Amino acid sequence: MKEKLVVIVGPTAVGKTKVGIELAKRLNGEIISGDSMQVYRKMDIGTAKVTVNEMDDIPHHLIDIKEPTEPFSVAEFKDLVQPLISSINEQGKLPFIVGGTGLYINSVIQNFNFANTPTDLQFREEMEQFVKEHGVEKLHHKLKDVDSVSYASIHPNNYRRVIRALEVIKRTGKTLSEYQQTQTTESPYDFVFIGLTMERDILYERINHRVDLMVEQGLIEEAKNLYKKGVRDCQSVQAIGYKEIYEYIEGKVSKEEAIETLKRNSRRYAKRQYTWFRNKANVHWFDMTDANFIKKITEIQHFIEGKLYNHSEIK
Repeated sequence: MKEKLVVIVGPTAVGKTKVGIELAKRLNGEIISGDSMQVYRKMDIGTAKVTVNEMDDIPHHLIDIKEPTEPFSVAEFKDLVQPLISSINEQGKLPFIVGGTGLYINSVIQNFNFANTPTDLQFREEMEQFVKEHGVEKLHHKLKDVDSVSYASIHPNNYRRVIRALEVIKRTGKTLSEYQQTQTTESPYDFVFIGLTMERDILYERINHRVDLMVEQGLIEEAKNLYKKGVRDCQSVQAIGYKEIYEYIEGKVSKEEAIETLKRNSRRYAKRQYTWFRNKANVHWFDMTDANFIKKITEIQHFIEGKLYNHSEIK
């Protein structure tokens, strides 16, 4: 018998956190964060980290486990998540991975083998130097002609993943997604892959409102505290929400320009998330636009039960 698992994905601001918690309450579940940024302590506002009140007594995992100066990789995510899935199943509960970091989530459900991943340390050093001399945008542009999927799905600021995509092409002759397909075996899980979607105009309004709310809640102060503590050339603050505010802190742009850039980058990120997840054939999509929330949650709940349980197993 394979271990059971529910995965909930979708673009930023679509409502994954709320949906995941409500379903976990109904289905005796625990939540594993599928967000590569919520692992970092002291980075709460800019990552839209779930609050204790929002958790509503549902256990959450992989939140606040790293210092902002520490790296975090997809391989480490997989190594941490798979034992958690086993532990939650052993307790007779249902694990939910909830988040928007597609590669991280896919590494778990498809059980990627990172031991065989090709590496080229000299190439990485060359690309790191290229970033210092020419910037992340020009590095990102290198992907455009050779790996359009990675170009669309990886943010320029996440330059280490851009380097990784270029490295895979150099070492294997395959794009990152093509190489991952060669690593894919039958999933070790009996899983349901739920995608949340929303009309784009409404989603973009929600994203803009979320950024305004983050600023009201103290995003700029949070970023200043990190900056003062020396958290600068680190993976954590390359993320959307911090990179833009750092430019304001360093006097490169005005506060208003930083906020508008953050909104724009967040909208673009949502589009890239859609691109990533839309290419996954096993995602079952639910439209959250103008939805009656309770009715929609009940619909998703029944779908999960129908996929994972015999009628006699449903509690």
